[in-house]
Amino acid sequence: MVKRKYKKQILRAVKIALGSSAAIYIASLLHLDYEISAGTIALLTIVTTKMETIRLSLYRIITLLFSICMAWVVFGHFNNEWAAFGLFIFVLVMMCEMLGWGATLSVNAVIGSHFLTRLEFSGQFILNEVLLVLIGITIAIVLNLFNDNESSRKELIIHMRSAEKQLQIILAEMASYLLYENMQRDVWEDIRQLEEQLKQYIIDACEHHDNTFSSHPQYYIDYFEMRMQQCNILDSLHSEITKIRNMPIQAKIIADYILYMKDYVVEISYASIQLEQLYTIFEDMKKEPLPESVEEFESRAILYHVLMDLEEFLIIKKKFVDGLDEKQKEIYWKQEKRNCH
Repeated sequence: MVKRKYKKQILRAVKIALGSSAAIYIASLLHLDYEISAGTIALLTIVTTKMETIRLSLYRIITLLFSICMAWVVFGHFNNEWAAFGLFIFVLVMMCEMLGWGATLSVNAVIGSHFLTRLEFSGQFILNEVLLVLIGITIAIVLNLFNDNESSRKELIIHMRSAEKQLQIILAEMASYLLYENMQRDVWEDIRQLEEQLKQYIIDACEHHDNTFSSHPQYYIDYFEMRMQQCNILDSLHSEITKIRNMPIQAKIIADYILYMKDYVVEISYASIQLEQLYTIFEDMKKEPLPESVEEFESRAILYHVLMDLEEFLIIKKKFVDGLDEKQKEIYWKQEKRNCH
């Protein structure tokens, strides 16, 4: 993971360096004034993902037109340069903040400084400024087409397996508690760490999605969000079972079920069979003799809540599968049949 992080940083640094140099070179070939600004614009536009770069480029073009009009109005009516530039920046900041386009401020400030320096609003000079921006954002878009998406996808799959393994470990520890065995791990800490990891995995999945222009990468985002919901359920479940002071005999049944269920905390699992077996346990518990003491009643009530948490845990996965597109569902059904056999 650390290696990939450095690889991404190096790739981004290379793209920024090449993009800035190429933008300056092209602006020089076209004999544009302030050609170095084209490199600065390219640098400021090359961001993390393709989608962000395209979105930011569009906002830059829109705000550029506004900035040119504002420069013409403000700089043409103020003799004091610092006051004129201050008013120009104030109006620009207000507009960008209201639209949520704060990332465009730096480029428009640069363009505004050009107009303030020259106090020229001829068609040729306006074209000069427009070309500087177009060169910078075009270079940025082209360079951001080059991303190591395959490595990113493979890393996401590794994260998926890691999350599944962590969930299985946490479930196994909870089953041990119900069996009156000593916990070998700090389950609270395991849950907290998994939550933090899943937050980062979701960020990585979103970045991968924005770098692909494809609908399929949404699958990874949905997958990790599903696992995050399950992790939250386990947090609640762990809180429930630690309230039990004396384990009733039904605890072993639930512990055995958890140990069985944890093996199906994998990507390819529809959870329908596990739900059916869980509902059987629900029915069997209803047939059990009534508790003989208040303490047993409270413990049995907590166990019932544990079963409901397990039900919600499985339903979350089932809903995730139900929300897949037809192609993904077809793959799931084929794999599910193999698992059943």
